[in-house]
Amino acid sequence: MSKQKIVHPDRAANFVTGAYSDGVIAGGFLFVSGQASVDFKTSKFVLGTIEEETQRTLDNIQAILAAAGVSLDDVVKTTVHLKDIAEFDRYNAVYATYFTGVRPARTTVQSVLAEGIRVEIDCIAKLP
Repeated sequence: MSKQKIVHPDRAANFVTGAYSDGVIAGGFLFVSGQASVDFKTSKFVLGTIEEETQRTLDNIQAILAAAGVSLDDVVKTTVHLKDIAEFDRYNAVYATYFTGVRPARTTVQSVLAEGIRVEIDCIAKLP
């Protein structure tokens, strides 16, 4: 099976991440690694309210999807990690504005997240 690496278009060229890719295309799907509220130009987390972090996280996902030639409409599954499940309704209100029509299948759990972030989201998108 062949694989193709996808990189966020604003990722700083000298920024080395952990042992993962932003996205990987394989078998007709794009698998996007867990994304957070990161400014890829500076490689720094941008902390804020759950609404602000959800928006930046989904904007980052959109950029990775676009780099692979797909959009949020092609996402079939998401997994969401929230620092505090009590913020679910506020996160969900923002999330719902990004996914319209047939929304992707989704799992949402409370997790211990690094660097003080409030939300991390990964997804799978079907390629055309």
